[in-house]
Amino acid sequence: MLQDIPTPQEQQQETYTSHRGFTIGLPACDYPCERRFPLTPEAAGQLIERGFRVKMQENAAQCINYTDNSYMRAGVEIVTRDEALRSDIVIHLAPMTATDVKKMRRGAMLLTLLKPSDQHKDAIRELLHRHIISIAVDLVEDSCGCTPFADILAEIDGRASIAMASSLLADSTRGKGILLGGVAGIIPCETLIIGSGIAACAAARSAIGLGATVRMYDNDVYSLRRAQQELGPWIITSALHPRTLENALRSADVVVVTPTREPFAVTRELTEIMKQGVLAFDLSSDTGAAFPAMMSVDLAGVFAIRNSASIRDRVCFTHAGCAVARTAAMALSNTFLTLMSSIVSCEGVSNALKLLPGMQKATFTFFGRIVNPQIARAIGMRSVDISIYLTLS
Repeated sequence: MLQDIPTPQEQQQETYTSHRGFTIGLPACDYPCERRFPLTPEAAGQLIERGFRVKMQENAAQCINYTDNSYMRAGVEIVTRDEALRSDIVIHLAPMTATDVKKMRRGAMLLTLLKPSDQHKDAIRELLHRHIISIAVDLVEDSCGCTPFADILAEIDGRASIAMASSLLADSTRGKGILLGGVAGIIPCETLIIGSGIAACAAARSAIGLGATVRMYDNDVYSLRRAQQELGPWIITSALHPRTLENALRSADVVVVTPTREPFAVTRELTEIMKQGVLAFDLSSDTGAAFPAMMSVDLAGVFAIRNSASIRDRVCFTHAGCAVARTAAMALSNTFLTLMSSIVSCEGVSNALKLLPGMQKATFTFFGRIVNPQIARAIGMRSVDISIYLTLS
């Protein structure tokens, strides 16, 4: 009978939309002041699972003690430097050279750190000539207005400075052979922190945890109040009054300068009143400018401390975060995964810039135009508003 004949029923059919996956290039960083690397093997593997192709220059991750085999097991292609630079998206934290930019694909995207004072004019002009979309990841903002890349790097800088200070003070050969926090019956070392932002709070938290006496100075009273609420009653805060600051510098064993609203520098006169063997760390944006009269030791160098003559004099250390490059790589990897997911969800870089205001603010070259005032001033050119081009495109 007809009623016994089965009737075909509609059912959903799974479909797939084909699309070309982006290639991500990871060239080695030869810049002397940068040891950090953007992706760990685990993070690269996750990007590959999401449809990306990752190409890394041979031995590029030696700076964070990962071998090429670790990346190959995650699916990364080990290639030459030229091939890594020809990727759709190139991640290179240090400023690029003009020679490397010439090898990049026209219209590609560069993810880097801003560092306006370190940018090369010829490299910027080549970025403009090749219509590269350059994005300073440290300026990228999330939906809450926070800067995840800059914030995590600032926190690492703060914690690394205190870890290095504690190790150097305890070194009986090059340091004083003392503990940062002291013990019962022994007065702890004094740590002076200039600034009250993320790096300053991270340094203060580490120093307090080790038992040091910590003083924090800043002219932003509201920021100091937030820092004190966050750190508790163990932190001593003060405005940057000349007399109180001078007294604090006179007795400090460790001095950490972090970014402040107005640039801060320890003059030669103030340097002379500081202790012999004081350890100073410059975490400010203009690296090395906070202690112009001190001998500078760049921690981005692999053997920076080993090759320095002595740390019993007054020494200023820079690029503290580079001393813990592997930790930085892990932290950066988490943030890059989020950024790449945002780019894919917007179906391309141009759409991502239109839909994500936080990426617009971080862009400094866009299809042949400089769209960041800091970079424009650094190389003597004019900048334009990126929103004009995004509206017309």
